[in-house]
Amino acid sequence: MRMPDAIGASETDWQAASHLPAPDRMGTLRWRFNRLRCMTAAEIGHRLGDLARIQAERLLLPLARQVPAPDLSCAPTTWIHVAQDVSVAPYLAAAERLVLGKFDVFALKGIDLGSPPRWNRDPKTGVEAPLSFGMLLDYRDPQLVGDIKYLWEPNRHLHLVTLAQAFALSGEARYLNVIERHLESWFAACPPGLGPNWSSALEAALRLINWSLAWQLIGGIDSPLFQGIVGERFRLSWLGSIHRHVQFVREHFSLYSSANNHLIGEAAGLFIAAVTWPYWPHAQTWRTTAQTMLEQEARLQNAPDGVNREQAVYYQQFELDLLLLPLLAGRANGVNFSTTYRSRIEAMLEYLASIMDVGGNVPMIGDADDGVVANLAHDEKFCRYRSLLATGAVLFGRSELKTKASTLDDKTRWLLGADAAAVFRSLPVAHDRLPVRRTFPDGGYYILGRDFEGKNEIRLIADAGPLGYQSIAAHGHADALAFTLSVGGLEFLIDPGTYAYHTQGLWRAYFRGTAAHNTVRVDGCDQSEPGGNFMWLTKAKAGCRLWRSSAYQDVFEGWHDGYMRLADPVMHSRRITLDKTGRRIVIEDILRMAGTHDIELFFHCSERCRLLAVGDNYALRQGDLSILLKLPQAQGATIQLRRGSVAPIGGWVSHRFDVKQPAPTLRWMARLTGTTVLRSEIIC
Repeated sequence: MRMPDAIGASETDWQAASHLPAPDRMGTLRWRFNRLRCMTAAEIGHRLGDLARIQAERLLLPLARQVPAPDLSCAPTTWIHVAQDVSVAPYLAAAERLVLGKFDVFALKGIDLGSPPRWNRDPKTGVEAPLSFGMLLDYRDPQLVGDIKYLWEPNRHLHLVTLAQAFALSGEARYLNVIERHLESWFAACPPGLGPNWSSALEAALRLINWSLAWQLIGGIDSPLFQGIVGERFRLSWLGSIHRHVQFVREHFSLYSSANNHLIGEAAGLFIAAVTWPYWPHAQTWRTTAQTMLEQEARLQNAPDGVNREQAVYYQQFELDLLLLPLLAGRANGVNFSTTYRSRIEAMLEYLASIMDVGGNVPMIGDADDGVVANLAHDEKFCRYRSLLATGAVLFGRSELKTKASTLDDKTRWLLGADAAAVFRSLPVAHDRLPVRRTFPDGGYYILGRDFEGKNEIRLIADAGPLGYQSIAAHGHADALAFTLSVGGLEFLIDPGTYAYHTQGLWRAYFRGTAAHNTVRVDGCDQSEPGGNFMWLTKAKAGCRLWRSSAYQDVFEGWHDGYMRLADPVMHSRRITLDKTGRRIVIEDILRMAGTHDIELFFHCSERCRLLAVGDNYALRQGDLSILLKLPQAQGATIQLRRGSVAPIGGWVSHRFDVKQPAPTLRWMARLTGTTVLRSEIIC
C-alpha cells in the first residue's frame, strides 16, 4: 500500500470567493427542467394555476385593498415572559451594537449595516435587489439579488427582539425609538408585494413571529411606543403591515414538493399572528387554518421515532422551535394542541438527546443554514440544542432531557416564565436512562456505544436512512451508510457540515456529496444524482437489515442501492461491529459487483485531530485521547491525506454557514474487480 500524499491547505474565506458567478442561463433552464421532473401532474397543475394567480396579483397590486380597521378591544394573553435571574449586561451590550448599526449576519460579524439598514441590499456582495414584483423575482439569481440568505437574514427582524428585550430589562425608551425607526424605514423601503422581502412566504412568517415577540416585550397594545397621536399612527401602520403579511402568507403557502419546513414556518407565523393580534374578525379563521396545518405537518414531516424527515439535524431544531412557539402561544390563550402534536415534539427532543454525546456535540447530518426562528438568548456558550432540551425538560417534566441540557438557559426562562427554574430544579438527574433510545428505524439512525454519559463514552451514529423529504429531498445529503464517532465527549470522525447554499455551486456540491461523508464512493459518483442546489434526480434507497445489542457487542448492518444505477451495478452493504470489551470497532464494506470499479473510502476527522502515521495505520489524537485507525488492505490501494485542498476540494469542515476551515480527511482508494469486502478497524 502506498503511503499518503499530503495535499496542503489553501483555504479561501468568503471575502476571497465573494465575487458573483456569471449568469448561467443554461443552468437556469436545466434547473427548471429538473424541477419539473420532480413534480407530479397534480403539482404541475397547481403551479400553473398559482402562476396565473400571481400574475393577477401583480396586475392588481396598485389597486390592493385597504386593511380593515382593527378592533383593539380584544385582550390576548401575553405568552412571552420577561426573564428572571438573567444577566442583563449581555442583552444591553447586544442592543447597543444594534443601536450603532452593527449586525452579525452569518460569516459577517459586527458588520456596519447602518441604523436603519438598507433592507433590500445584500450585505455580503453589496447587490441592491430591485423593487419588482416579489413573487416573480428570481431570488436564486445572484446577479439580481446577491446572496439571498444574507439579504433575508436581517429582514427576519431578529434584532427587534433583542432591542425589545433590552427595553423590557432596562426600561430605557431609546431602544423603543430604534425599533420605531427601523420599522418605519422597513415599511417605506419594502412596499407590500415588491422586492425580495415579498418573495417568500416563509420569510414573511418568520418576520411575524419576531414582530410578535417584540410587540409583547414592549408592552403590547399599550406600549409606551404607541402613546400620543404620533404613536397611535405608528401603531396603526404596524398593524396594517401585520395584516398584509398574514394575507401574503395565506395566499402563498409552500405546498406539494415544497411542503417542508417552509410550510411549518408559514403555519407557525400565521397561528402566532392570529393569537397575538386578534383584532380582525377573520383572525379566528387564520388561527383555525394554521392550527389544522400545524397538526397535520407535525405528523407528516416528523417520523413517529422523532426524526425530522428532512434528514437534517439543524432543521430538526428549526422545526422544534416552529412547533413549540405555537404550542406556548396557544396554551396561554386557551387554544390546545392535540396529544399527538405534543408527543411528536417530545419524540423529536428524545432524538436530539440521544445523538448528543457526553460533551454536548451533535453531528451535523444534512443541511444547515444557521437561520434562527427567535433569538431570545445572548449566551454564546449555550448551544441551541441544549436550550431545546432544557425547554423540553420543563415543559414535559423529563429528567433525561434535563440531564442532557445540564443547566437552565435564558431562552427557556423567556419562554416559560418565572416557574421554569423551580420546575427544572425539581427534576432528578437521570444518567442511568440515557441514551433515551438507541434505534430510530423511521429516520434510519442507530447508536452503537458504551459507557454512555461517562468520561470513557464511545458513541457511534450509523446512518441507513432515506435521502430526504418529498420528491426533491431538498436538505438531505448523499450520506447513506456514513457514520460519526465521538470518544469521551470529543468528536473524532465527523460529518463536515454544509457551508454553502445558493451562490457557491462547487462547494455546495462537495459538502452535500458522498465524498464529504464517512462512507464509500464508487467511480467518483455521488450515491444520489443531484439536479440542482436543493434537488436530487435519483435518490439512493437505504435500510438496516440487522441491529443487535448486548452487554458485550453492538452490531449494525445497512445497505443502499445508490450505485445500482451504474452500467455495472454495485450494491453496497456495511456492517459495523463494536466489541465493547476491547473498545474495537470493525467496519466491513461489502461491494457486490461483477466488473471493475474505482472505489474510495473516506474518513473525515475533526479539525481538532492531529493525525500521525503509525506504520500502515493512523493515530488520531486530541489532547490525551487517541484512537487508532486501520485502513483496508488491497492490492494497489493508495491513501491521500487531504487538509484544506481546493483542487480537488477536500479536507474541510463547516460549523457555521458560509464559514469553513481545514480538517484532515483520509481518502483510501483502489481499483477493484468483482465482489469485495473491505475491512477497517478503529481501536478506541
